[in-house]
Amino acid sequence: MWHTNGLLPKPGAARIPDFEQTAIIGYDLKQQQPAEPSLRHLLPGIACIAVLCVILVLGLWPFHSPRNEVTWLKDQNGLRFGDYGTVMGTGAFKGTSARDETSCTIELWLQAALPDNGGTILTFYSPDNPLQFSVHQSLTDLMLQSWGSSSPGRARNQRIYLNDIFRQGQRVFLTMTSGAQGTSVYVNGTISAAARQLQLMPCGCTGRLIVGDSPRQQDSWSGQVRGLAIYDNELTAPAVLRHYNTWTQKGQPEVNWNEHVVGLYLFDERAGGIVHNHARPGVDLFIPATYTVLDKIFLEPFWNEFNMSWGYWEGILKNIAGFVPLGFCFCAYFALVRKTKRAGLVTVVLGFAVSLTIEVIQGFLPTRDSGTTDLITNTLGTWIGVVLFNAAGAQWEARWRWAQRRQN
Repeated sequence: MWHTNGLLPKPGAARIPDFEQTAIIGYDLKQQQPAEPSLRHLLPGIACIAVLCVILVLGLWPFHSPRNEVTWLKDQNGLRFGDYGTVMGTGAFKGTSARDETSCTIELWLQAALPDNGGTILTFYSPDNPLQFSVHQSLTDLMLQSWGSSSPGRARNQRIYLNDIFRQGQRVFLTMTSGAQGTSVYVNGTISAAARQLQLMPCGCTGRLIVGDSPRQQDSWSGQVRGLAIYDNELTAPAVLRHYNTWTQKGQPEVNWNEHVVGLYLFDERAGGIVHNHARPGVDLFIPATYTVLDKIFLEPFWNEFNMSWGYWEGILKNIAGFVPLGFCFCAYFALVRKTKRAGLVTVVLGFAVSLTIEVIQGFLPTRDSGTTDLITNTLGTWIGVVLFNAAGAQWEARWRWAQRRQN
């Protein structure tokens, strides 16, 4: 017989066990405070928070726009581009109706940082005319990209590759001339390829000039740029060789008045944030203080992101695998701790919401890509995590029942 506040229990009343500290419905009668939750309830919540933090860090790092890694070369003309670097035109290059707008010549004196790297070296961009010309490094190869007419009223993407241009890791003087007969590429003054099928669309070399990166998403190129010239005309082979010799020997090309130079950048300032155009009047280049993507894509459609490269499929696998722990841990939390009905469905919706939040935030981070492919793969990874939890739960329950039968 025990006493509570000096009162005896009524005859026939149910006897309460004689505990030193009795807890009823989660409360301590002696202390009148909520009882501490058990470790079994804490662990799933801790695991969920840890998994969510890791996913957010991996998806949003470095959480801000990094410094623009473009610096002047010491004691010589040129710019060095780091991991995240870009240089933009202060205005747009405009075509002229007096000449064939498919005629254009670009001279680039550059050196790639690594022979197995990649990125956009140079491109033109205009929001109302995306059919622009661009120059890329693809591992050791040079890639030229443009748009051409496959039929009246239609355009198709065209690419040509020049093998092993960057294999030696040395300075390369590239000249790309385009006209009515197609495009010719010269390497160090000597013709390397004539791509008759690659013809620039009208206004292909007009718009905002960007050096070292892509205008719509991060595609930085690492290396050195020592000279850049743009001509509103198709240069002849003798003119190409003369420019190569004079530029590499004297630091600038000997340009004739009839070659119609519209952009001539010698990179001889060696300080400051402006690269002046020596073809006056003309468009200067400026170096932003922070790394910036000019017109970043927001939630790019998955059909535009799709390609058959290994890097694309590697990213698919990483995005699926990265959300499997989220699906497993949160399904365990909702099912075992919160006792939520349809815990699997709630977890999949949560995984989609987390992925959407990340993609929206990535739309404002220049070092990250915002696309709908990640929404699909992340949600798929969450669902796989739910399936694995249900399978593990069924396996555990089967073993528990087997152990119970053995004891009986």
